[in-house]
Amino acid sequence: MNWQGKTVGYAITGSHCTFEEVMPVIQRFVDSGAKVIPIVSNTVMTTDTRFGTSQSWQKQLKDITGNDIISTIVEAEPLGPSQLLDVLVIAPCTGNSISRLANAMTDSPVLMAAKAQMRNGRPLVLAISTNDGLGLNAANIAKLLVAKNIYFVPFGQDNPQQKPNSLVAKMSIIPEACYAAIQGQQLQPMIIERHD
Repeated sequence: MNWQGKTVGYAITGSHCTFEEVMPVIQRFVDSGAKVIPIVSNTVMTTDTRFGTSQSWQKQLKDITGNDIISTIVEAEPLGPSQLLDVLVIAPCTGNSISRLANAMTDSPVLMAAKAQMRNGRPLVLAISTNDGLGLNAANIAKLLVAKNIYFVPFGQDNPQQKPNSLVAKMSIIPEACYAAIQGQQLQPMIIERHD
């Protein structure tokens, strides 16, 4: 895929266990010629976990993209009027963010970026990572599945025996899902069997 001349908004929410998996994906976008604008939720900016410190993840994002991180609602709001992003991907997209997006709540930089992208009628791609995808959040995912200009990175159950409600996208195919979304298409099959 040739991403020359394309601007990708890459938003990250607080599924910290997935960060290591998505950093190489961001690098792939850059290596393919895309300009990548990093956007993060408040949790990413403030929380250290066993998967790494907030500062280390911020540094990786800046080093890979060469761009400053959008980390406030005020910084994200101009993405609408500027029509900067050809595609916005939220990866990982937590159950919390899915719920808020499905119910029109705009209380984080990532959700403001999503609102700005939807305002412009441009593709928004979600790479879900939630322990509640087949629980209470199933209704929110269903709302987003039928929403205009919203696409999903193919996803499946990551641990059906121990976490039967958990759904996680196949992060390695985020660029392919974004490319399809720019063409106005949902990458198929959307529901997959995950082998990790």
